[in-house]
Amino acid sequence: MELEFATRCIYGNKETFEKESTGTISFPIYQTATYAHPEVGQSTGFDYSRLQNPTREQLEKVVASLEKGIDALAFSSGMAAITALMEIFKPGDHIITDADLYGGSIRLFDNISEKNGITFSHVDCSKVDVEEYITKDTKAIFIETPTNPMMNVVDIRKIAAIAKEHDLILIVDNTFLSPYFQNPLELGADVVVHSGTKYLGGHNDTLSGFVVTNVQEISDKLRFIIKTVGSGLAPFDSWLILRGIKTLPIRMEKAQENAQAIVKYLLSEPKVKNVYYPGIEGSQGYEICKSQARGFGAMLTFEVESKHLAKHILKYTRLIPFAESLGGVETLLTYPCTQTHADVPEEVRIANGITDCVLRLSAGIEDSKDLIADLKEAIDSYDGYQRLYI
Repeated sequence: MELEFATRCIYGNKETFEKESTGTISFPIYQTATYAHPEVGQSTGFDYSRLQNPTREQLEKVVASLEKGIDALAFSSGMAAITALMEIFKPGDHIITDADLYGGSIRLFDNISEKNGITFSHVDCSKVDVEEYITKDTKAIFIETPTNPMMNVVDIRKIAAIAKEHDLILIVDNTFLSPYFQNPLELGADVVVHSGTKYLGGHNDTLSGFVVTNVQEISDKLRFIIKTVGSGLAPFDSWLILRGIKTLPIRMEKAQENAQAIVKYLLSEPKVKNVYYPGIEGSQGYEICKSQARGFGAMLTFEVESKHLAKHILKYTRLIPFAESLGGVETLLTYPCTQTHADVPEEVRIANGITDCVLRLSAGIEDSKDLIADLKEAIDSYDGYQRLYI
């Protein structure tokens, strides 16, 4: 029988590891660089940990199960995962990407991938006709949904249909919603990427990244790449992510509940000009998100009335840290223009709506009343400090 999601978070597809005979409940950390062979021509199935390690293999099986792919590969970070994925393309290839992506992805594409001969078209995949940007050299479409940080929702089924018609690879960064709320492979995508540092790990204590696919040819290429470039996830970090995934469902539900409570407060706050969250009824992408996901997630972005207020909030929240990253048990506030998107050209940032008045919030699992009180106190205290900024 097929196991339910929460059960697969703990057991994967209940595939047993043949070498483990102790009955341990917590999968072991195989902290080894190499493995002994019985004799020439025989192997235990493991040769060298750059190629594969039992702890990493178990993690990959669990993540593949959650995303319903045929294979998952665990990397040392989310950017390492995307960097390895770019190696399946060659000089002269063209990729269409969403204009509103995580700044690290944009930095990689514009500075490393383009240097290697790959070209990109950055377009708003939630609004434009992507088909108009396809050329004879186009090989893939790369999207996030919701996007980082402006929370635009892209219709995965629609983009997948275009990709299939033109024999393109559709890549979806599913970090924001996690496999708990969204499974792009089931919607027609060929590849899913994750920063496992975020919701999969869930505790802000280690880095990791994943590429998941349901295409055997892509899996074979990536297996060759990961063993060649050596960016596979280490055993201890693999174990930390395995541990984090066990609580993914309850963390996602609580974090989403908190995000929705915070959104409700922000919508009522006069000093907040705009709130971007796919779960706001009537907002751009609301119906699409409902149709392709099982939830709206715990990420939100809001714009305040001035950059001085934005900086004041970051300085004067007492509970919520001002820190880059997302998806952990702690609620975090991020300032995209100086953090996640600092390397994106200013004109591009502003065109995407990422001004110096914009803050991104990753809701954690604290009590929402405390989070709202912290935000309210910081915003309300601005009146008494405005003279410092004028």
